[in-house]
Amino acid sequence: MRFSEAMQTVTRHGDGWQATVSEDWLQGRSAFGGVQAALALRAMRELVPADMPLRTLQVTFIAPVSAGSVAIRAQCLRAGRSVIQVEASLCDGEQTLCRLLGVFGSARPSALDFQPEQPPVVAVTPQELRYVEGRMPAFTQHFRARWLRGDLPFSGGRQRDSVLQLSLRDDGPPDETHVLAFADFIPPIALSMFAAPTPGSSLTWMLELLRDRYDDLGLDDWRVDANLIAARDGYTNQSVMLWGPGGEPVALSRQSMVVFG
Repeated sequence: MRFSEAMQTVTRHGDGWQATVSEDWLQGRSAFGGVQAALALRAMRELVPADMPLRTLQVTFIAPVSAGSVAIRAQCLRAGRSVIQVEASLCDGEQTLCRLLGVFGSARPSALDFQPEQPPVVAVTPQELRYVEGRMPAFTQHFRARWLRGDLPFSGGRQRDSVLQLSLRDDGPPDETHVLAFADFIPPIALSMFAAPTPGSSLTWMLELLRDRYDDLGLDDWRVDANLIAARDGYTNQSVMLWGPGGEPVALSRQSMVVFG
């Protein structure tokens, strides 16, 4: 199931929504975090004007989201003149699996207007991540990924920063849900420091979006600049700068992760 098809499974049912997670979007025993957040965002978007951009998204991953049907609940917490805050949850019965808080905001007049600039990167020997069924998370088959700098997962490396070139195997123009998929693709950099497969997962995720629209970017040759900031007691902290295919700044990301090794 392509990413855009997965998003189309979000349908309204009474006071809530239902969505479907297919096996090919799993990351171990749970759905890929970018898909979890994107499904919830589709429901949240129905409570907000279509022309009001998403500015920030906070995500807490609480329990595994298995393949199959998942319930989504969303509510508007506050609607001001320029900003709307919406809460959403992925649920299995009464169990909350993932909780999100989205902040949507209209543009305001401002004397400030500047954006980060993409630094150059020289790829000496780019390494392509090739999907191998049964040995890699299922969701990675939907991406084409090349490491321009840094170490591949479970390669026993020591580098604390990585630069990836990413494309998504999908059709149509990207939207804000695609941004979530690109921003969450990179695994914990700490996993590249292990020489054998070691489990790891995200605990919390904070995303700040820097654009109002994304349909002019396409789905090929995005870039992820990631940095492992700290690692201690089985927890890691890493940041990501997400760039569009022409070097456009798209999003800032910060994740707290756990590594079982």
